[in-house]
Amino acid sequence: MSKAWRFGDDVDTDVIIPARYLNKTSHKHLAAHCMEDVDASFAEAVQVGDVIVGGKNFGCGSSREHAPLAIKSAGVQVVIAESFARIFYRNSLNIGLPILECSEAARGIQAGDDVSVNLETGEILNVTQGTRFQARPFPPFMQELIKAGGLIPYIKGRKNNA
Repeated sequence: MSKAWRFGDDVDTDVIIPARYLNKTSHKHLAAHCMEDVDASFAEAVQVGDVIVGGKNFGCGSSREHAPLAIKSAGVQVVIAESFARIFYRNSLNIGLPILECSEAARGIQAGDDVSVNLETGEILNVTQGTRFQARPFPPFMQELIKAGGLIPYIKGRKNNA
């Protein structure tokens, strides 16, 4: 089971990974400071496979790829939100971080709830509350891109199989 970490509307990239930590590109370094300005305990307490739940406009702000990379490097399996800033949405897919837009789930999942997500079908189950939500799943080629770890590994894999 995955623990839900809940954040509000307009979580910007400067909150996800503060600019003062962009002087290093190590994934471990980014993960160690992920979300610290909004929840100082997040980076130490998050477990591999946990889920972030956000409100509207998650990932707004600058276009830095560091933000979804910090989340993915922290071990988060998926971000569920009512909506995403378009550049964050694209950057997330480029680095292989699954994201799902689902207003009902974003409103219906509380911090600490146990959540199960099926990325192939888009089904989100809040085990704690016994509720199910349906997000639109990604088409098969996007699921392959995410499974490959992002755009570059996906393209390299296709070239090797050609």
